[in-house]
Amino acid sequence: MKIFLFSERFALMDVILSTEGLCRDFKIGDGSIVSALKNINIEIEKGRLTILRGRSGSGKTTLINILGALDKPTKGKVMFGGKDITRLSEKKRDEIRRYEMSFVFQSVALMSGMTAYENVEFGLRLAKYPYDQRDKRVREVLKNVNLDKRMFHRPGEMSGGEQQRVAIARAIAHNPAIVFADEPTAELDTGTALHVVKLFKELVADHQMTIIMTTHDPSMIDIADRVYTLEDGEIIE
Repeated sequence: MKIFLFSERFALMDVILSTEGLCRDFKIGDGSIVSALKNINIEIEKGRLTILRGRSGSGKTTLINILGALDKPTKGKVMFGGKDITRLSEKKRDEIRRYEMSFVFQSVALMSGMTAYENVEFGLRLAKYPYDQRDKRVREVLKNVNLDKRMFHRPGEMSGGEQQRVAIARAIAHNPAIVFADEPTAELDTGTALHVVKLFKELVADHQMTIIMTTHDPSMIDIADRVYTLEDGEIIE
C-alpha cells in the first residue's frame, strides 16, 4: 500500500510544476531596479528530487519562494495543477500552500515545548487532516525519517540533524503534492547534511515524493535527479 498519495489531477502528469518567462524585479533604496530573476523557464517532474543550485545572491531563494506561492513574479507564469497560480487570489494561494504544498526551511522552527510527535501532529491539525487518522500518520512519518524511537523527545533533547528530520516529517505528513526545502542543510555539518539529503532521496525513491531543494553546496548535487544552476538570476545549466 502506497503511503504518500497525490491529488488526483496530478496522477497522469509528468510535469507537476513549471515556469514560463519568469522575472522578478525589486526596487532598492535609491529607486533603481534590480533584476533578481530573468526569464526563468524550468519544469519540475513529479516524483523526483530537483535541486536549485547557486551561490548566495544567485536568486535561488527568490525562485523557490515564487514556485511555492510565497511571492509573485514581476512577470511570467507559474503553472501548478494546470493553473497559473500567480493569477489566483491570495486566499486561493493560501489554500494551495496549506493543503498541496509544504516547506522545510534552514531554521527548523519547531515548537520547543512540544515533542517530535506533537510537532508533527500540530502540522496535521493545521492542514485539517482527519482526526481519527492523525496518530497513525504521525507514527508512520516519524518512522519513515528514522525517529520512531525519539518521537517523545523535545527539540532541545535532539541533535540538529534529528530536529531537521522532525521538520521533514512534519512537512510530508499531510501528503503534499510537492515539498520545497530552502537550504535545509545550511546549518548542519557535512556528514549530517548528506544524511538529510539522502533522506530526501529515499522519500522520492520509496514514496514518489516530489521535492525541490535549494543549496549552495556542490557536494549535494550528485544525489539529485535534476539540477538547475542559477547565476545572477539566470539559469545557466
